[in-house]
Amino acid sequence: MIETRHDDRSFPTALAEVARVEFDYDEGEGVDFEPYDAFDSAEETTDWLRNWTGNHELVGDAYRVFGQDGTGGLAALWCVRPGRTLAEQPVVFLGSEGERGVVAANLSDFLWVLADGLGPMEIVEYEQYEPRPNTALTELAERHATTPRRTTREIVTTAQAEFPTFSDDIDELCR
Repeated sequence: MIETRHDDRSFPTALAEVARVEFDYDEGEGVDFEPYDAFDSAEETTDWLRNWTGNHELVGDAYRVFGQDGTGGLAALWCVRPGRTLAEQPVVFLGSEGERGVVAANLSDFLWVLADGLGPMEIVEYEQYEPRPNTALTELAERHATTPRRTTREIVTTAQAEFPTFSDDIDELCR
């Protein structure tokens, strides 16, 4: 098994392909997600996390930021599973106004969420996960996903059950 190094910033192929897909915001009715074609640097991530939490002692090396919404909220892989690859880490969203939540238990499940026509901000902000299948993202998920397709609700519920204290843990960082 390939282990996640403390400083691993190798961008997964699946995320590179996601970055080439245009997300339709549809005047607020679509997906508010702007994927990156590389992770933010460790310095950028640390600077953002310090400003977001108000805790200037933090280091952002537990996060690999790979996209944002229109307000500057960030989507990231949260490197919380020691010895596991980046693709096996959960996907989280840290909103510009303090919103936060676990979106998917791993990159594969996140691809299925995107295929359902939902982005990380929509998962954290809204309780309704009305699928609007996206053909290009479905094909991408079919090529790269290592987990079976499930509904977004099942994916999110499973991920949030695995990491039930994520939001509380963030609150602790802010102190």
